Amino acid sequence: MKRLLHIVILACGALVVGVLTTNVVIYLASKPYIYASVSHAPEAQTALVPGASVSTEGILSPIFIDRLDTAISLYEAGKVSRILVSGDNSTAIQNEVNPARLYLIRKGIPDAVIFLDHAGFDTYSSMYRARDIFGVSSILISTQSFHLPRAVFIARMLGIEASGVNADIGHMLFRNYVREALANEKAVLNLIFHRKPKYLGESIPIEDDDRSYP
Repeated sequence: MKRLLHIVILACGALVVGVLTTNVVIYLASKPYIYASVSHAPEAQTALVPGASVSTEGILSPIFIDRLDTAISLYEAGKVSRILVSGDNSTAIQNEVNPARLYLIRKGIPDAVIFLDHAGFDTYSSMYRARDIFGVSSILISTQSFHLPRAVFIARMLGIEASGVNADIGHMLFRNYVREALANEKAVLNLIFHRKPKYLGESIPIEDDDRSYP
C-alpha cells in the first residue's frame, strides 16, 4: 500500500510539473509576439478573430464583441487588410461566424474584406485552417490575454507569421485563465501528433474578393 501511494504521489507530481512546464514554455515562446494595444502591433495581412459564444438569437457575448472591436480597430488603423472570423457553425443553432459578420458590417467594415471560417471548432483548427484553407501569410490574432499565448504559440508552430493583440476591454474572469492552463496541454499534443482538423475542404484564398455569403 505504501509503495502504491508513493507511485501515485510521484505520478501526480510529474503531472503538475508537466502542466507547469508546458504553460511556462508557451508563455515565454509567445510573449515577444503579443502586443498590449493596436498602436503597438505590427502590420499583417489578416486579423484573425477566434469565435466565442453567441446566443440562439444571434446576440454576441461581451468577449466576442471585444475581439471584434479590436479587429475593427486594427483594420481602421491600417494594420490589416482582411478580417477572418473563425468559429463553430456545426449546427443550424450553433453559429458564431454569421452574426459576427453582420456586426462587422454594421460597424462599417466592407463585406469584401470579411472572411468566415465555419469550421473553427477550436483554436488549433482555426490556425490550421487559416494556413491551409485561407492561405494566410501573416496574422494578428485578436483575443483576450488568457487566450493569446496559446493562440499565438499554435499559429507560429504551424508556420504562420503570427502576433497577438490584447482584446481585454471588459473584465476577465479568473476561471478563464484556469481553463486555459489546462487547454495548453491539449494544444501541445495536437502539435506533437500533427492532428488534422475535422473538416478541411476547398481553399478560400484570403486575397479573393469574389465571394458571397447568405
